[in-house]
Amino acid sequence: MAAAEIFLPVSDYDLAATLDSGQVFRWRQNGEYWHGVLGRHCLTLTQTDGGIHARAAARVSDWQFLKEFLQADVVLADILKTFPDDEPMRAAVAACRGLRLLRQEPWECLASFILSSTKQIVQIRQIVSLLCERFGERLAPHLNFSNGIGYSFPTPEKIASTDEAQLRACKMGFRAPSLLNAARQIAEGKLDLEKIRALDYAAARAELMTLRGVGGKIADCVLLFGYGFDTAFPVDVWIERALQELYFPKRRASEQRLRKFADTHFGPHAGYAQQYLFHYMRMRLK
Repeated sequence: MAAAEIFLPVSDYDLAATLDSGQVFRWRQNGEYWHGVLGRHCLTLTQTDGGIHARAAARVSDWQFLKEFLQADVVLADILKTFPDDEPMRAAVAACRGLRLLRQEPWECLASFILSSTKQIVQIRQIVSLLCERFGERLAPHLNFSNGIGYSFPTPEKIASTDEAQLRACKMGFRAPSLLNAARQIAEGKLDLEKIRALDYAAARAELMTLRGVGGKIADCVLLFGYGFDTAFPVDVWIERALQELYFPKRRASEQRLRKFADTHFGPHAGYAQQYLFHYMRMRLK
């Protein structure tokens, strides 16, 4: 039976840390409520004792999309057991316990991280909001959402039909040609995002990196957050800082040394460990 709300029983889940840890850019907090959009669903999520309460702007016949996005069935304790038993990792887990990796729709994830290049999270949110307001579809006209909430994420076909000037009007600057190129590659069938699921990590990473503006860091973010490649370990300025300060405090390690260390130290769920380190460093500087 279709319903406008659901309760997902889940333990060891920090909704605020998860939605505010730089994985996604379309969720806004208002007190205890988190407002966002998944596909064509406008949602409000609330952390409660024993789980997460979700309310939709319209009735939903199948809530599997939300369970998948939140990764509600993942047993976090099993993942944490695979982390290296060292002081920095223990500190990160203690500070961020309950932080989860989300599972996003690949196109939205790819487009968002193309727009993230050299930008802070607050700026990425602004760019994505403008993009959705100008090129997405209004989903809940009866609700007064702001910041792009209430609009669908524009499809590759919609973006492909625009031009660079229109995209630059969304304050994305030099990222506009890269987003336009990716949208056209997908809309024309030259890149099939679904086929990436069947590839191994190296091949999937190489495929994404054929796109203009997609380097190793963006490809790893998409593989980790959009496809669930848990060995993907995105390295940005925050992670470089974390690795230098926490693991190489007495000597500056080269980028190549940091990459080799990351590839071998953090285990089968290295991407999960990366997200804990990323959020831990951000929290330390707030």
